[in-house]
Amino acid sequence: MTSLITPTKARLKIAQNMRDLRLEKGLTQEGLSMRSGVSLSSLRKFEQKGAISLESFLKLAMVLGNLEKFIKATEPLENKFSSIDDVLKNKENKKPERGWRK
Repeated sequence: MTSLITPTKARLKIAQNMRDLRLEKGLTQEGLSMRSGVSLSSLRKFEQKGAISLESFLKLAMVLGNLEKFIKATEPLENKFSSIDDVLKNKENKKPERGWRK
């Protein structure tokens, strides 16, 4: 799948979103650092440059209440069909869900 966003831009956008969430929750950098166990210097670097270890990122996400969202975002999409034949069979077997006459 082709993406129009680069990894660098994605990293910076995620850092900005996490910073906005921190501010929305009324936390200072120092407060988030203490609650999460992530060093203040790592948090500052993350918010400025988007660079952080996965472990530290997950700790921040947990404190900010987004850990489940990030886990959900990495789950594979449910693929109901493995071939075009499966698609065609499903279309043939589909029952009408509502009437078309008044």
